[in-house]
Amino acid sequence: MKTIGSGPRRSFAVTFGTRPGYAPCGVPRSPDEVQEIVLDWMEARLKETKFILTGVLTPGQALYAYPGGRGHEPVCVFAGEVSVLYCADVADGDVEVALNELADLLAEKLGQTRVYVSYAEFAWVRERESGQPSPSGEPK
Repeated sequence: MKTIGSGPRRSFAVTFGTRPGYAPCGVPRSPDEVQEIVLDWMEARLKETKFILTGVLTPGQALYAYPGGRGHEPVCVFAGEVSVLYCADVADGDVEVALNELADLLAEKLGQTRVYVSYAEFAWVRERESGQPSPSGEPK
């Protein structure tokens, strides 16, 4: 074996709920359905000759508490590394644009108000207007 690519580590993660809205009665989308959304996004980027971000899709549960309550919800995390072999020359700003594009698509397709993104040492929250208050009563 020999090393054929190396460079700085540029990790990313996109975390999102799979059940539409905040109501506990909503039906979560399956990991297979989420996988198709992410793969369709990758294929669309390739057709436009744009780079793609590959990663691992992991289902789980987000756990949280707030004054007067607590909760959990089904989530998935799409996480990976910017490829040192195929994307070494891609600028950080372009990676952030791609991550925001994916986050916005997932929010739209899965009926989510917020999607949580991290890249390298930064983290941010993408939010779309929903008109629904969060379960904690936090203002929108």
